[in-house]
Amino acid sequence: MAGYFSNHSQSRFLANSTTGSNATTTTTAATAAAATSPVAPAPPPAARPRAPSSKHFSTFVHAPAADEKAQGKDKNASSSPNGASATVHPLRHTWVFWFRQQRAPGNKITNYEEGIKKVSAFGSVESFWSLWTHLNPPSSLLPTTDYLLFHSGVRRPVWEDPLNRDGGKWIVRLRKGIADRLWEDLVLAIVGDQFDGCVEPDNGCQKDGTAKDSAGKQEDGSEWPEICGCTISVRQNEDIISVWTRSDTNAKAKDKIKETIRRALNLPPTTVMEYKSNNDSMQDKSSFRVAPTDRTPLS
Repeated sequence: MAGYFSNHSQSRFLANSTTGSNATTTTTAATAAAATSPVAPAPPPAARPRAPSSKHFSTFVHAPAADEKAQGKDKNASSSPNGASATVHPLRHTWVFWFRQQRAPGNKITNYEEGIKKVSAFGSVESFWSLWTHLNPPSSLLPTTDYLLFHSGVRRPVWEDPLNRDGGKWIVRLRKGIADRLWEDLVLAIVGDQFDGCVEPDNGCQKDGTAKDSAGKQEDGSEWPEICGCTISVRQNEDIISVWTRSDTNAKAKDKIKETIRRALNLPPTTVMEYKSNNDSMQDKSSFRVAPTDRTPLS
């Protein structure tokens, strides 16, 4: 029975057994046991023999921790656009952000394309927001600076591009201080396919000539979207947003696009919206030049 007690408990048990004819013998036996089994050094030896078991215990504890860590990585990966097992919400099209900043007055860039720089492309909701949250809003840009968002099929965001040259653009001039919200609403409307219903797939606008047919199909055989892209130009006294269309020949489609812009941006009915073909822009070398009487900022 004494084997089930520690040395300390055994000493207390035997010390309390002071009655009976064997008290002296028992006390002597306890003293001898104490002499042969020192109590003070006992804890260190007891700790050392537990080392192997402690090692296994440590492994056992870390195993679930490692599993939890791996699960945490999986959770992070599923919420991260860069994770291998990420849950990605693909967009219908891939889009590209471009940036252009004019040099100081008196030292302007003569070639428009010379100042255009590609920022990044995105094809999912996650990659869009990871890029969008790192872009400065228009209100923090210096005049004259342009943001350009175009379909990935547009090689360069210029009038002469095969997808742009037969189209045009809707133009809205904004007073200073309201561009941030309207620009974000416009980008979300285009990326979110709010313009898809503006043109029927089988109308003559998309199949009305050789040039259009050659540029009218994507690699998978589907039609290019009617909206090529959009831009915002930060100027000294106004900001200008524009929506670029692929065709200039379908008046009905242009009117639908105009109304979609008005609805997406929640513009008042009195807002002046100008349309200019890219052919006219190539002729007069200007994207936004119109008659002075039409230059009415949004109020």
